[in-house]
Amino acid sequence: MRSMIRICAAALLLLPAGLALAQVPPPPFAPVPPKKPASMRTAQAGPTAAAGADAGIQVAAVANQRAAAETVQRINDYFNSFKTMIGDFVQVDPDGTRQQGQFYILKPGRVLFEYEAPSRIELVADGRSVAVRDKRLKTQDITPLSATPLRFLLSENFNLARNANVTGVYQDDIFATVVIEEKQPMVGTYRLMIMFDAKTMQLKQWTVTDPQGYDTTVAVSNLDTSQRPDPMMFVINRN
Repeated sequence: MRSMIRICAAALLLLPAGLALAQVPPPPFAPVPPKKPASMRTAQAGPTAAAGADAGIQVAAVANQRAAAETVQRINDYFNSFKTMIGDFVQVDPDGTRQQGQFYILKPGRVLFEYEAPSRIELVADGRSVAVRDKRLKTQDITPLSATPLRFLLSENFNLARNANVTGVYQDDIFATVVIEEKQPMVGTYRLMIMFDAKTMQLKQWTVTDPQGYDTTVAVSNLDTSQRPDPMMFVINRN
C-alpha cells in the first residue's frame, strides 16, 4: 500500500512511457547552454569571429531568458487566478492501464480524486495529509502532503520563479511546459512535467516519472473554476 501512495500521490499532483493518452511530444527545444567565459571564447576563435559569435550568443540567451520569464509569469498568474477547480481526468499508468474520474480542488492544500468503476481507489488531501482509500476494503493509508508532489499545485501562492526545483521552462505554439525535479532521501529523484495551453495557459496534463523511471500521465478537461466544492469533501477520518 505504501507503493500505491507514492504512485497515486505523485501521479495526481494537483498539481504522469505512458504518454499514449495525449500523444504529446517532448519539449521541442532545450534550454540555452551557459555562455562560455570570455577567456575561453578568445582562445578558441580570432577577435572578429569571437566578437560576432559572442553577440549572437548574448542576443539568443537574453531572448530565451526573457521568453522563459514571461512564460513563468503567465503560468503563475493563471494558477493564482483561482482558488477552486472542478474537472474530469484520465490517467494512464506505467503499464498502459487507463483510469478516469472527476477531481475537485479547494486551495490551499485540498483535493479529491474520485475514480470511476471498476477502480475502487479514492485519493483525498485535507491540507496536511494525503489519504489513499480503498472503498471496497474500507481501508486507507495516509502520508504527509509535504512529502508528495501534490503540494506544488495545491499551494495558495504558486510561484515558479522562486521554486528551486524548476529545471526547465519551454514553450512552442501549442504547449508551455514546466519541468520540476525533486530528490527525496532514501527514495530518489522524481520528475514532474506540467503542460499548459500556450495561448490560454490552461492546465492540460502532467507526467510524473518516479525514481525507477516509470511514467504516469494525467490529462484534465472540462475545467471549471467558478464552483466551490463543499469543504466536507476533503475530510480525512483518522480514527
